[in-house]
Amino acid sequence: MAVVMLWFSIEFFFNNFLAAGPARLYFFNNVKSYPDWENNLKSVIMSILSIQSHVSYGHVGNSAAVFPLQRLGFEVWPVHTVMFSNHAGYDSFKGPVLAPDDLRAVLSGMGERGCFAKCRAVLSGYLGSAALGEVVLEAVQRARAENPNTLYCCDPVMGDVGKDVYVKKTIPSFIEEKLLPEADLLTPNQFELELLSGHKVKDLNSSIAAARDLVARGVTALLVTSLERDDLPAGQIEMLAVSGDEAWLVNTPRLDFPIMPNGAGDICAALFTGHFLKNRDLKRALEQTTATVYGLFEASWQRGERELALIEAQDEIIRPSHPFDARSV
Repeated sequence: MAVVMLWFSIEFFFNNFLAAGPARLYFFNNVKSYPDWENNLKSVIMSILSIQSHVSYGHVGNSAAVFPLQRLGFEVWPVHTVMFSNHAGYDSFKGPVLAPDDLRAVLSGMGERGCFAKCRAVLSGYLGSAALGEVVLEAVQRARAENPNTLYCCDPVMGDVGKDVYVKKTIPSFIEEKLLPEADLLTPNQFELELLSGHKVKDLNSSIAAARDLVARGVTALLVTSLERDDLPAGQIEMLAVSGDEAWLVNTPRLDFPIMPNGAGDICAALFTGHFLKNRDLKRALEQTTATVYGLFEASWQRGERELALIEAQDEIIRPSHPFDARSV
């Protein structure tokens, strides 16, 4: 029956649509253009290799980064450094930190598929160990060997204000000495900005000075994902984007959560990477990232849950409800 219906559908198409001369001529003349159309489509879709943690429940690491990038139209290749049941901030969690050689095996297999030559950006986040950081470094170097224009965004996950350093003690020095010199983009929170730069952030000027210190070490652009300087107006929180000759600031209302949702920094790094990769416009990348993150936070706050409402509020990724304008500082 299915075969019969398919035959009648095909016959109807040819008899009714292609019976007209101009339609038939258009159709057959343009069939030969399909390969060009396919190549153009492939050139538009950019691929990002994302090496970071993964949780089955909730949205942190790759569980936070992959879906927003896909919604923005990127092909994303996730490689997990850990596979946990949930974020480690809960009372308990289960799952392994993956061995470096396991990651190398995954990346080697991807190389056999020609992935590195097609890679437009590498994004790294929570590592789990300095040995896993070595694997990230190898992946960045291999991607650039096969595609010199590959962008590398390092999200230097190490700690947070009020939490201090919560990664293994060898990781901060590894990030500063090995990953930072390779990074095109860097997305620290305020605590990580202070830790990497050695500057205490108290006001806007000291924030920009700390960011410029890291730019001077070779970073193209830096996004401070949560800035809470001493002179910040009450009820506000900021994001700051800095390059060698630009500095842009965005203020948003601060939403008070009983427990702050995890994964905001991971989503910020992913969105900033994607938007910057598309347009190389620092101001625009900051504004688009801020608008989406605020929209996701607002939806999560309204829902009253600890996990980000990433799926429920996914339209915020492509059509944010609250646009924000960055100002030059």
